[in-house]
Amino acid sequence: MIIALIPSRLNSKRLKEKPLIELDGIPLIVHCYKRVKLSKKIDKVFVCTDSNKIKKVVEENGGDAILTSKKHKNGTERINEVAKKLNARLILDVQGDEPLINPKSIDKVINFHLKNKKFDIILPSVPFDPKNDNKNIVKNLFNYKKEILYLSRSLIPLNNFNKRIKYFKHSSIISFTKKALNNFCKLKQSPLEIIEGVELLRAVENNFKIGTFILNDKSFSVDVNYDLLKAMKKIKKDPIRKLY
Repeated sequence: MIIALIPSRLNSKRLKEKPLIELDGIPLIVHCYKRVKLSKKIDKVFVCTDSNKIKKVVEENGGDAILTSKKHKNGTERINEVAKKLNARLILDVQGDEPLINPKSIDKVINFHLKNKKFDIILPSVPFDPKNDNKNIVKNLFNYKKEILYLSRSLIPLNNFNKRIKYFKHSSIISFTKKALNNFCKLKQSPLEIIEGVELLRAVENNFKIGTFILNDKSFSVDVNYDLLKAMKKIKKDPIRKLY
């Protein structure tokens, strides 16, 4: 069984009650849920939250939500609480703040992981324009073997805008084996993880096998008001919106 878990919390620092903000008449978290449900490879989808308000909204819109502990430090810990109780081959961690996520991208991640079973974790690399860089964007470096080498909020490799250099960012879709997810959450925060503020550096520093592939996806996270306004405009014209 392949399961998608969407972590969501109410207390966003920059946008008040972000998951409940409506875009085209539907709460942001519900857009995420319904789009993940359109995946052809996912067997079950659950929103994992510590908020009764989020749970209620998801269920009122026909979705499934599970209440989790309020003590979790991050979304990975939140989904692991739920994953432990499920019999799953793969666990897809899908961020709950991307209302324009493409179901086909989720299927591509799953297909890649099923064909590359040597990897504990799959983190797709999405091309992006370095001129649009900011510290909210986590950048990926990987080798010819499709292995993640490093993750940073800084622009890597060297920011010289050389046209021959291609830049890639962290995807909002991460595939874990159930064992890898549980082992990851047992570990303490690592030094580079703390410095960069990037969770998956804990996996890099502890020698997890993290695979990647290039995923051409135009989805983006809603972090600040600018992102919200952009998403509000795009969602109305997005063809996937017509499917739910």
